[in-house]
Amino acid sequence: MKKKAEHDVLKGTELNIPVKEYKEALHALQVELVKLQRHFIQCNDKILVILEGRDTAGKDGTIKRVVQHLSPRETRIVALGRPSDRDRSTWYFQRYIPHLPAAQEFVLFNRSWYNRAGVERVMSFCSEPEYDEFMETVPDFEHMLVRSGIKLFKYYLDISKKEQKKRLQDRRKDPLKQWKVSPIDAEALKHWSDYSHARNEMFARTHSLTAPWTVVRADNKLLARLNLIKDLLMRLHYEGKNRDLVLPNPEIVFAYDDAHLKSGMLAK
Repeated sequence: MKKKAEHDVLKGTELNIPVKEYKEALHALQVELVKLQRHFIQCNDKILVILEGRDTAGKDGTIKRVVQHLSPRETRIVALGRPSDRDRSTWYFQRYIPHLPAAQEFVLFNRSWYNRAGVERVMSFCSEPEYDEFMETVPDFEHMLVRSGIKLFKYYLDISKKEQKKRLQDRRKDPLKQWKVSPIDAEALKHWSDYSHARNEMFARTHSLTAPWTVVRADNKLLARLNLIKDLLMRLHYEGKNRDLVLPNPEIVFAYDDAHLKSGMLAK
């Protein structure tokens, strides 16, 4: 059975990869990530990676594979819960600032301040003035982060409605994933179009040369993980880089462009 499983194919809507090939590619990329960490510790770099996307887009699994073999002293995952009453009374970005990377740190945000542009917007958890204030100020906020020396990367994991429906059903059935089930899940498909509109507006208003968005087509979780890691490694400098290994597939990971909204590269 094990031998057969190694030759199984994990299928997405358009692309697939044998499981054995995935495991070998992931191991090689994780070696590159260790090289990267050794380099940014020596150079006192500050790296911040933001992962956004709809519920079930694969953020947890991707982050798990990125950090799996990295030093926990210099690597942090930030996944903030609901804001407290005190949080709601402060400057919106204030609760995120303590979690920003210091020198020699690699920080991954599993969702971020972009909650305001997504779930808060769609579910009316924020007011219209609060939303407008966020959209107006977030480019300046990110510009300040980059000017301070933080290397900022923003990834959006994009899945189709059909794939999200399947993953939500699987999540409810899997006893090991019960912690992921939330009341918001029940609203995800019902508000699919609203989330699409919020995503498109977020891209249009917060994509910039200083802090661009990178889209990852994530219907195939395994290919999404591999190509996101490749893209990150490709864009960061470190000694001993295997340049042939870190070239992402442009059909899976690509810089956001307005044209993608009409070309079918983004889920509608």
